Amino acid sequence: MPKIRNFSIIAHIDHGKSTLADRLIQHTGLVTDRQFRDQILDTMDIERERGITIKSQTVTLPYTGKNGEQYDLNLIDTPGHVDFSYEVSRALVSCEGVLLLVDASQGVQAQTIANLYMAMDHDLTIVPVINKIDLPSADVDKVKEQIENELGLDSELAILCSAKEGIGIDTVLETIVKQIPAPTGNVHNPLTALIFDAHYDAFRGTIISCRVFDGSVQPGDTIRFMSNNATYKVEEVGVFRLEREKRKELPAATVGYIISGIKTVSDTRIGDTITLDSNPAAVSLPGFKPVKPVVFTSIYTVSSDDYQSLLDALEKYKLNDAALVYQKDSSAALGQGFRCGFLGLLHLEIVQERLSREYDQSIIMTVPSVQYQFTLQDGKTVMVDNPQYYPEPGKIESSSEPFIKASIFIPERYMGAVMKLCMARRGVNPVFSYPAPGRMEITFDMPLAEVIFDFYDKMKTITQGYGSFDYEIIGYRESNLVKLDILVNGEKVDALSLIVHRDRAREWAVKVCDRLKEEIPRHQFKIAIQGAVGGKIISRSTVSAFRKDVTAKCYGGDITRKRKLLEKQKKGKKRMKMVGSVMIPQDAFVAVLKADNE
Repeated sequence: MPKIRNFSIIAHIDHGKSTLADRLIQHTGLVTDRQFRDQILDTMDIERERGITIKSQTVTLPYTGKNGEQYDLNLIDTPGHVDFSYEVSRALVSCEGVLLLVDASQGVQAQTIANLYMAMDHDLTIVPVINKIDLPSADVDKVKEQIENELGLDSELAILCSAKEGIGIDTVLETIVKQIPAPTGNVHNPLTALIFDAHYDAFRGTIISCRVFDGSVQPGDTIRFMSNNATYKVEEVGVFRLEREKRKELPAATVGYIISGIKTVSDTRIGDTITLDSNPAAVSLPGFKPVKPVVFTSIYTVSSDDYQSLLDALEKYKLNDAALVYQKDSSAALGQGFRCGFLGLLHLEIVQERLSREYDQSIIMTVPSVQYQFTLQDGKTVMVDNPQYYPEPGKIESSSEPFIKASIFIPERYMGAVMKLCMARRGVNPVFSYPAPGRMEITFDMPLAEVIFDFYDKMKTITQGYGSFDYEIIGYRESNLVKLDILVNGEKVDALSLIVHRDRAREWAVKVCDRLKEEIPRHQFKIAIQGAVGGKIISRSTVSAFRKDVTAKCYGGDITRKRKLLEKQKKGKKRMKMVGSVMIPQDAFVAVLKADNE
């Protein structure tokens, strides 16, 4: 145990976490220069393109210290985005210390602080590292000051490095050995191991990544998951050295993998405790909670014939992503589909992208919504995430929606623009603090529904990329919610319905109607596109009809002849409108998603 160190790297998005992990792997000789590639721990194309970590990875680094001793450094990589904060917290529980990475040019940002608090909650040793010191815009003294003032850490202990150039990597490795404590544990106690990640292998089933706290596990043992009492026989154990490396056993204090023929990833729950069936532990490790989706949307195929292939694709995708929740759904306008729940908007985007890339699916998504809570007059409480199940307005006693506490870090000069954006999104209770000269933190209480669309993009635009944003859900608050229906030619289109706050209903209705007017092609008759709340029409756009010039053949002469022809045409169009159906193209549903992006 004295020769093992378990650590993680935490940072705000784009502060160089993956690059630092690359350098540590190269420096410890785990890969040759010929085998090396950038972002070596990021295995998905989408991670490489966007420069983000979606699926956390683990790797055991062999390191010879300056004292000549051999160490095993277990790097437990974590996703960088707020959507995956629960997985980050489970990874941190498996460590004894963290490297807190701060960009020398951007300084301390929203997620730096959120991650620091998370590490402090778990009582971890925190080693500040200032990265990107080679950049022309790097201001090391200013960042040291921020580390002192905003994070309350000793800036003199901060390691200066440039992961891209390989500067200071020796110091980072030596500091890990010296400052991060060795793990503790007792091999003779009953087995307790924490699952912090799992992924699916087509040949071996689910491969569990775990940290063993007490006891040991080896092939042939029967293990039990303490959350659901499921039992499995262990086929193989080992450690991660980029590739899996078999071991005879995983003793206390080690980080490694267990293969035991588990069919799907959803059978293993992140944060669950593994123990031996023959000698179980008395209590499970603290902190486990089921992952709950917060953003909901319906997914439909472009062609109704592809429904079965979408079902197959979702089943295969679910093998690798236990956080995705879906159930069958149907719409009069779009046919058969699925109602899906996601951890956040980035998670939704990733699922959409991967379904189209890896499984070749052409899909349409409805407008994302959150889970609303309605109290009915008979005292019942119902949770609604789909506008189709909005209760009858006469039966609703009160309605409430989830709120978040948003922390926004910005340079002071953008305060006005950010305040205006937050107020427009129904932000309340602003609190201002000035952690460093020229920089400020604003915290707002905001409805989650107002943030899930494009709040982050808008905030990045108005702050010219300098703003950073982090949030946590703080519970439900009462709100005046209504259902906005979109009528095309007098018919409700269920896939376009929304649950919105009454004050924003008119604004949304106008946007959606205007966008649909651009997308719906002209017919032989006028098409009315209306937004309605209950029986009240609150907005309208009209798609003009094709007009045939029926009076072209009347040269001069009496006006009554022309009038008679126009009246005849008007009657024909009226009859056509009654029997004709409006074709709504698939693009129109996609366009409504972008109605708020203007």
